[in-house]
Amino acid sequence: QVQLVESGGGLVQTGGSLRLSCAASGIMLSSNAIAWYRQVPGKQRELVAFITTFGTTNYADSVKGRFTISRDNAKNTVYLQMNSLKPEDTADYYCKVVSGFSSYWGQGTQVTVSS
Repeated sequence: QVQLVESGGGLVQTGGSLRLSCAASGIMLSSNAIAWYRQVPGKQRELVAFITTFGTTNYADSVKGRFTISRDNAKNTVYLQMNSLKPEDTADYYCKVVSGFSSYWGQGTQVTVSS
């Protein structure tokens, strides 16, 4: 059974940093593409960043230069380092693993950036 557990969210001031973690069990993250999404209540879930099996990364324009996605294969964990946080980054953040025709989501972690 695949399980993804996000952690690292919290309350931070504008300009601060957080590192989100997504720990996986039941699936090897090194063999799959992984993405971070975020969602504000009442809005659609938005793709923030993803990393391919080859290590290629891509980011939403709104977070380029501030967020970094990375993967620790030994820990079977993916991270989202978020720097220079802004109030508009406030959202619930979710990791998603795409494995063939299947995809798996974590339960989310809340990030609140105060102005």
